[in-house]
Amino acid sequence: MSTPSTIARGDLRAYEESVRLPTSELVARLRDLLGAKLVAYLGSVQETRAVRQWADPVDARTPSTEVVNRLRMAYRITALLHEKDSAAVIQSWFQGMNPHLDDVAPARLLREGNIEQVGPPVLAAARAFAGAG
Repeated sequence: MSTPSTIARGDLRAYEESVRLPTSELVARLRDLLGAKLVAYLGSVQETRAVRQWADPVDARTPSTEVVNRLRMAYRITALLHEKDSAAVIQSWFQGMNPHLDDVAPARLLREGNIEQVGPPVLAAARAFAGAG
């Protein structure tokens, strides 16, 4: 059972990992948990090939700073939720209408919004979900 203190530790660990991981490893971990299509959607690219290239540490292709910041927030949320839930649940959480976010999918907000504006409410919704049940 998750307690507020274990959620807080998981949240801090997720934050630290999201900041410290090299972009290629961050993308690879996101791809493993969310799937290449959802990572491509979050990264605003049409093809999963770009995700594969971003995850390759020797490939010269890197996403823009804006996309990296968005992916770091997505990873932070994913790592927090993964403390308690499976990859399938996390994928559903990202793609489903969320009552904490006016019934908008977290993935859509992260993709379309300014990360400084949408990041905090999406993270709060993830914290609420991680603390529930």
